[in-house]
Amino acid sequence: MFEMEGTIDKEEFLSLRLAIVTDSGHEAKRKRKRREALNPSDSSEGCEEGKIFSLLQMREQMIKMDQRRKEIAEDGKGLELIHSLLISAWSINENNINSAVDSLFDLYQNVSLTGDSVQRVAAYFADGLIARLLTRKSPFFDMIMKTPTPEEEFLAFTELYKVSPFYQFAHFTANQAIIEAFEREEPNNNRALHIIDFDISYGFQWPSLMQSLSETATISNRISLKITGFGRNLEELQETETRLVSFARTFCNLVFEFHGLVSGSKHVKLKKKKNETVAVNLVFHLNSLNSFSEISETLKYVHSLNPSIVVLVEQEGSRSPHNFLSRFMESLHYFAALFDSLDDCLPRDSAERFRIEKNHLGKEIKYVMNSDKENEKSPRFEKMQTWKERMENHGFSGLIQSSKSVMQAKLLLRIRNHCSATYFDGENGGFRVFERDNGNSISLGWQEKLLLTASSWCCV
Repeated sequence: MFEMEGTIDKEEFLSLRLAIVTDSGHEAKRKRKRREALNPSDSSEGCEEGKIFSLLQMREQMIKMDQRRKEIAEDGKGLELIHSLLISAWSINENNINSAVDSLFDLYQNVSLTGDSVQRVAAYFADGLIARLLTRKSPFFDMIMKTPTPEEEFLAFTELYKVSPFYQFAHFTANQAIIEAFEREEPNNNRALHIIDFDISYGFQWPSLMQSLSETATISNRISLKITGFGRNLEELQETETRLVSFARTFCNLVFEFHGLVSGSKHVKLKKKKNETVAVNLVFHLNSLNSFSEISETLKYVHSLNPSIVVLVEQEGSRSPHNFLSRFMESLHYFAALFDSLDDCLPRDSAERFRIEKNHLGKEIKYVMNSDKENEKSPRFEKMQTWKERMENHGFSGLIQSSKSVMQAKLLLRIRNHCSATYFDGENGGFRVFERDNGNSISLGWQEKLLLTASSWCCV
């Protein structure tokens, strides 16, 4: 699709500004004439609210015409969409509302929720940018930022989990590290494994681990598995417990116990069995914390548990919560790769793909674009090196990822290969596995863009 690397330096900002200034000449006049032809009333001097309202009308028109929209990627319009997004973001950052509205107006004439991957991702970024022009009191803000119902959210997550290696890579890699830690201590751990999951979510990570444990257990020599899981609310925890307990019952050689805690609960002293293997699961958790002090407190608490292993998986990126334009550029690069990867998983006219993009990825895009508004909680996405430094500063030492973990990750990609080719070992294209940091971490990437990084840690 298009290439951007890391955060934006001064030269990139300068290049972006020059591109926008160049565009503001004859191109701006051409766009103005086209808008006046479509919306004559906008040519007169009016308030910014009126222009934003006209923009929202164009957005509604885009949604209504979406099914009839033609593909535009092959005739070079994809780059124009990206350029318009950059102009919009820059204008908003500079508080130039008129320029931002003009660019977004043009965007909505070309984006599509059911077109090619560039059109689709641009549509959700355009929504996120409109929301930045509105206050929380505006009913239009609520309309654009409307969150999916828990049922819609669960369905979108489930569908993405089934068709893409994105979450499965994270879960299977973390599980393999936990199993290997359990096996190393098996002579002394009374065949007892206690997992402390700081973000249990829907519990999708653990059935595959149960399956793996059951393969080495017998009725006369059972394995005891306890999961202490933190969840968003009591209802979600109860549903997760029901799901996991039901699955565990299919293995008569496993003794399973679940203990749920609502996220935000004060750190309590957990009851541990004698010599049991304790594994801490930090998959997609640290980035959700609101401040560096919260991250530090969490890591100190984890260290106090003296776990045998800590598994860490985070999205790969550097989306500063304090710099909107930098966060926009990094997020655009990241989500463009994710939307592009869905071409490998589902056809464009797939209802499943539409739900995944609207109720999962699109929701995240709009949230990231507006997470700094009015003291909103802001996710902290960082690159591997930053998380590594934080772990080491809190008394953890990195573990080498086993060859089995790497082989398992590559096998997963082969199994999940759908429409286009998947490549390994230095070739370009498709999903890829990257071994990094001298073997201490492995990453999932789409082409050259890193998406997720997994690592394992022990207390020094």
